[in-house]
Amino acid sequence: MGHSVRQFNQRLLVLVEHFGLLAIAIATVIAMVSEIFHMWELQRVSLTDLLLLFLYLEVFAMVGLYYGTGKLPVRFPLYIGMIALARYLILDLKEMDGWRIFAVTGAVLMLAIAVLAVRYGDTRFPYPDNDEAGLPAPDIDKK
Repeated sequence: MGHSVRQFNQRLLVLVEHFGLLAIAIATVIAMVSEIFHMWELQRVSLTDLLLLFLYLEVFAMVGLYYGTGKLPVRFPLYIGMIALARYLILDLKEMDGWRIFAVTGAVLMLAIAVLAVRYGDTRFPYPDNDEAGLPAPDIDKK
């Protein structure tokens, strides 16, 4: 009895997870198409528009990778954060004072250092293969 309840719960969680991923993918596609139509209407493409499209592509790639491997690489959200901060910096640069610019660029630098630390840790201290023990794989991608 306990095993069947656990199996049902696992299937339900997987179903909810896939529904959430599908919702994120659909919303991302809608947002990308909306941004492209916005650029088309203005007949102008700015750097902030391109960075926003890169944000959408990173989210879409993250969903696709998760669908394909069942793993969520920690680096993708870090990349998304860096792109989002760069876009914020470009959009509001004229209204920012020196300290805010320094803080945003410092945050980008911290995220870049985090990416390097994750990559270093992944190559220097790789996780053992957890498939034999039935454990979930770590959330760090391996190339």
